[in-house]
Amino acid sequence: MSALKKYINKIKPNFQEGGKLHAFRSVFDGFETFLFVPNETSKSGVHIHDAIDSKRIMSMVVIALLPALLFGMYNVGYQNYLYAGTLASASFWEIFFYGFLAVLPKVLVSYIVGLGIEFIVAQWKGEEIQEGYLVSGMIIPLILPINCPLWILIIAIAFAVIFAKEIWGGTGMNIFNVAVATRLFLFFSYPSKMTGDTVWVATDKIFGLGNQLPDAFTAATPLGEVAQGVVPQASLNDMIIGLIPGSIGETSVIAIAIGAVILLWTGVASWKTMLSVFLGGGLMAVLFKSLGMTELEWYEHIVLGGFCFGAVFMATDPVTSARTECGKWYYGFIIGALAVIVRVMNPGYPEGMMLAIFFGNMIAPLIDYCVVQRNISRRVNRVK
Repeated sequence: MSALKKYINKIKPNFQEGGKLHAFRSVFDGFETFLFVPNETSKSGVHIHDAIDSKRIMSMVVIALLPALLFGMYNVGYQNYLYAGTLASASFWEIFFYGFLAVLPKVLVSYIVGLGIEFIVAQWKGEEIQEGYLVSGMIIPLILPINCPLWILIIAIAFAVIFAKEIWGGTGMNIFNVAVATRLFLFFSYPSKMTGDTVWVATDKIFGLGNQLPDAFTAATPLGEVAQGVVPQASLNDMIIGLIPGSIGETSVIAIAIGAVILLWTGVASWKTMLSVFLGGGLMAVLFKSLGMTELEWYEHIVLGGFCFGAVFMATDPVTSARTECGKWYYGFIIGALAVIVRVMNPGYPEGMMLAIFFGNMIAPLIDYCVVQRNISRRVNRVK
């Protein structure tokens, strides 16, 4: 690392003002600060120094997302072979590599488009490339159905990065989670590509791997079956493991739980926010079940759809969530409860988690304001 640092310092003048590679200064700065924690991270004001910067925090979240990504790749292949009736004759690696080849283009497009826009904005502002999209670029492919077309994904990412992030000032300034904005843009602009019975299972062969399924092939998610008044065919065991149709990275509770442990162990995510989402969703599901408004048990609501993924990786986003310690409880509880309310009371929108997080982002500043004002009032009353 010492030799690499010396080499970086040696070529650095080429990327500074007047250097022959000055046009790529933003790329160089981003790469340098990704490899080494910068000695100075602020140009003015009083700040508290920490041993970790935002790039390393983002990198830790990406690492936590890897179990969901890897399982998602396997499940994409698993569903294709399962519905083709060739699962018994396929090896683990055949199934995994088919899913890998199906998912990889979405990951590449997500990063190329998102980071490309980040590069353009950084060059325009004369700043280094911001690191926030490291996480969003990984989350976005994981919350999509496998059959979402790439051209639609490009449009949605461009819209979300520009309007939900850069216009607000970039990393740390955005009100709405970029991945949530992407998902909602896709759902409301191209609903037929984001929901229904034709988007959840890959139907084409890829480089000789996988199976060609019929053009009229359909397969619903368990939540989609419930919305249609059908009892879900998947067992609770399959729901927890994740061997069911669904968005690429949202099906496996076990893979998501591994990511949650990583985030909590490293202190990157708030356990208060995470726990309160599950409490809100669980209590609301119990209430609806007792009223006879849903056939699902409370724990089935928790393990199905994007509930766990949203609670662990998206509701806990430190930029768009509540920041006061007390406010985190209210913020998470509202998201969990609202997700179940949308699922049960709006059959046309069987998921609900992304919409709930979007609404939570919207009211998070208000929650923090109310908590702070309440604390101020209590202190004033004590003085009196």
